[in-house]
Parts: sequence; C-alpha cells; structure tokens
Amino acid sequence: MTTDRRPTPRPGVLDIAAYVPGRSKAAPGVKLHKLSSNETPLRPSPAAVAAYRSVAETLALYPDGSAADLRAAIGAAHGLNPDRIVCGAGSDEILTLIAQAFIGPGDEAIHTTHGFLVYPIAIKAAGGTPVVAAETDYTADVDAILAAVTERTRVVFLANPNNPTGTYLPFDEVRRLHAGLPPETVLVIDAAYAEYVRRNDYESGIELAGNADNVIMTRTFSKIHGLAGLRIGWGYGAAHIIDALNRIRGPFNVSAPAIAAGVAAIGDRGHTEKAATHNETWLPKLTAAIEGLGLTVTPSVANFVLIHFPEEAGRRAVDADAFLVSRGVVVRRLEAYGLPNALRMTVGSDEANEAALAGLAAFMGGTT
Repeated sequence: MTTDRRPTPRPGVLDIAAYVPGRSKAAPGVKLHKLSSNETPLRPSPAAVAAYRSVAETLALYPDGSAADLRAAIGAAHGLNPDRIVCGAGSDEILTLIAQAFIGPGDEAIHTTHGFLVYPIAIKAAGGTPVVAAETDYTADVDAILAAVTERTRVVFLANPNNPTGTYLPFDEVRRLHAGLPPETVLVIDAAYAEYVRRNDYESGIELAGNADNVIMTRTFSKIHGLAGLRIGWGYGAAHIIDALNRIRGPFNVSAPAIAAGVAAIGDRGHTEKAATHNETWLPKLTAAIEGLGLTVTPSVANFVLIHFPEEAGRRAVDADAFLVSRGVVVRRLEAYGLPNALRMTVGSDEANEAALAGLAAFMGGTT
C-alpha cells in the first residue's frame, strides 16, 4: 500500500543549496594536482601523524568531551584562557552552532556577497534569513554591512581573509564595524586563513574577541596545520557566548585522534612556519605569472588566488577548468559563489604550481 503522506522537513530546509566541496579527481591517465580545496601542500606535521597513530589502541573509548588537552594547547599557543575556547568538527561546526544558538525564525544574519557558503546554509538551517551586504572590489565593505543592520540582525559573519576572494579588511575597519553594531548582535570573525597573512594592518580578531561581549573568532586546523581530514575547528570569545555553544554542541564532537593530532600540530611551530613561508614565496609568483598571461587576479593574502577569465567563448572559466582537468590540474569553479567566470586555485606544491601555470599558459595560448 502506498501513500502520499511522509515526513517532510520544516519550511525553509529544502530551500537550502547543499554545500558542494572542491573536486578531487582529474581526467583518467594523468597525474592529479588537486588545487581545489585550499589544502596545504606540506601535509601534516610528522608529530601530528605520530600522535594520531598513538591512540589507535584506545579507539573503543570515548574521547574527552571537553577536549581539555586541545583547548589547553590552543590556549598556550595563543596566550588565551582555555575556558573561553570551544572546539568542534571543523570551524564549520562552530559557525553552525553560533547560528543555532543566536538565530531563529524571523531573525536576520548578514554576510557579504562572496562570503563563505556555509554562512547562508547555517542561517537558513537555524530558521533565519540571510541578508547579503555588497562588497567593494571583492572586499567586505563596512558601510554596506552596517547599512544592512536592522532590529532583527542577530549575527554578522565576516570572513577575514575571505574565501574565495582572498581579500581582507585591515583591523581598524573591523573595529569600526564592531563599534557600529548593536551590543546584542554577535560579530563572528572567521579567521580560517589567518596564519597565512603577512600584512602589518591585519589581526585575526583575538584581542577583540577577548575584550568584547559580542564577538567570537573562529579558526581551523584544516588549512595550515594540514588536518582537514580530521575536522578540527575552534572558537574564542566572550564567556557567555562560549557557554551557549557548549550547551548545544554534541558531547563528543571532537574525536580522540583529532584531539591528539591537534595538540601535536599546534605545538609544532616550525612546521607551521615552513608552510607559511612556502605560501609567502609562491603567492606573489603565481599572481605575477597568471597576470602575465593576460588574466586578472584579485589580490590575495590567503593560500589561494582568484582568477578572472574573459567573457569570450572558448576563454571563459568553464573552458579553462575543462582544459586544466584534462591535464590533471583540478581547481575550484565558483558558480555557487556568484563568480561564474572565475576560478579559485590553491597554492600547491612546487610541482603542482608549475603544472597549473603551464596549463594556464597553454590554455591562453591556444595550445594543447
């Protein structure tokens, strides 16, 4: 017997466009250079790998539900009070918990035009309404964000640096944004790429999150620490914000292997600096080489570049993507971000970067 009656999601859930990660496969028979997900080319710290393996015999046991060792290690690395740190399965989970804790039906939350796709997903999943603030030159615009604030605004999500554009706000602008927000509105500073930034006017948001009642900074182990496969993120902010997130997060949301590897990774500062130096070397080289091909690159401070292609048949981003995939170079298409004629390319290994540049040169030169 059949029936049309079945469980249905609450209103709004089916309006959410599911997040689609970067591809990880190239054309058959060619060597893969995956530059689609902003992963580090240096792999994890050997100490983190060893720590991960060390817990193999205790996998039958639940992890520490508070991730105390990991919070202590993060606190020691950054000079923070571990009691004001919350850990999660990637910074994505922290962002989602923030939305669940502070946004409900009828509420609004703001993100910028090309902000991280998790923001509108988290807002809608909580029953709220995403409000998009226009960017200027692919960069968050403080005045546009403040103009979008209403009495219903509960959260402002700011990626600094921003993914996928690679742009950032100087910290005096972040402070101006915070000063213009109502005290009951939470400012989320998503600093997933903070370790890569080499600008004197940049701050990750630690100080503001430490001193304000309505600010939380989020970070991740997925990028420079090379632990994307373990899903480790954390947030630091006002004690009452952290308390709210701890009340709704899963009791064992960070696994034992993740805790062990995270402690070791954040303690290996030499490995982290090596990764940052590699990025600092290649970021300007890639930018200059790609611009030398006649393409436009949005200035980036992160571990990726945003490449804009001509509005010309055979030379568009979709054409470039197909050409690169045929040569084993996989980058990120950005239609979902409202950038249909741009591609995002991660700073990869020396070999991967050279392969990507050779592929782009061949594409722009009309060769195979």
